Amino acid sequence: MGIDRKAWASASPIRAIFKQAIGVAGLPYFHRHRFRSTLVQLSYTPCQTPEEVKAWSQNLGHEGVLTTFCSYGTVAPGRQGEIIKNLSMPRPPEAGRGRQHRSNDRDAVSLDAAGRNARHPSVTCVAAS
Repeated sequence: MGIDRKAWASASPIRAIFKQAIGVAGLPYFHRHRFRSTLVQLSYTPCQTPEEVKAWSQNLGHEGVLTTFCSYGTVAPGRQGEIIKNLSMPRPPEAGRGRQHRSNDRDAVSLDAAGRNARHPSVTCVAAS
């Protein structure tokens, strides 16, 4: 069984590919969207800039990052608590990780590795689709 490059009229072909591959691996069947959820959760560590998040989202076949975050971007409750707690801690700047962002050709805004505005650290840049 291979993947044909022509468009599919339904999700049946990919469902069959997943079902066969999971069976060959000896695993119980799980919904293909669970696989996407896992890929989104894996992105939380390597994706440090809005551009990296957008690239990861596009690699999943999503036109907009909101699809990635709203449909698959669940943060486990325990991890959510850790993140919120750690937001109050100062973060050292990472060399070479800053980005320049232009919004409607206005003044450039310098962003740090976490997408925070360098002049106003409480303002975070959220990638738009």
